[in-house]
Amino acid sequence: QVQLVESGGGLVQAGGSLRLSCAASGSIFSINVMGWYRQTPGKQRELVARTTNADIAKYADYVKGRFTISRDNAKNTVYLQMNSLKTEDTAVYYCYYSDSESGDYWGQGTLVTVSS
Repeated sequence: QVQLVESGGGLVQAGGSLRLSCAASGSIFSINVMGWYRQTPGKQRELVARTTNADIAKYADYVKGRFTISRDNAKNTVYLQMNSLKTEDTAVYYCYYSDSESGDYWGQGTLVTVSS
């Protein structure tokens, strides 16, 4: 089992910044993927960014140049620095963890609200 604890969501004005954090604990496998997805009412959950333990990152096109994903493998923690936030970035953001041994896990979600 893997547990994910997210933090850092909240309310911010358009153009502002927020930093999300997600700490993983439990049966962590050294080779893994961690990342962030987001979801708004009535829509499917979509990828924001994800990164491997080797720091190979993938971003959704709509966040390239604005969001940066990073991780601290020693702390099993992944971060999402979100800059130049837009109202359309308002969503519940979910932390994601996956490895070949333990499988896929999701955090409880953290709400990011961007006001105009």
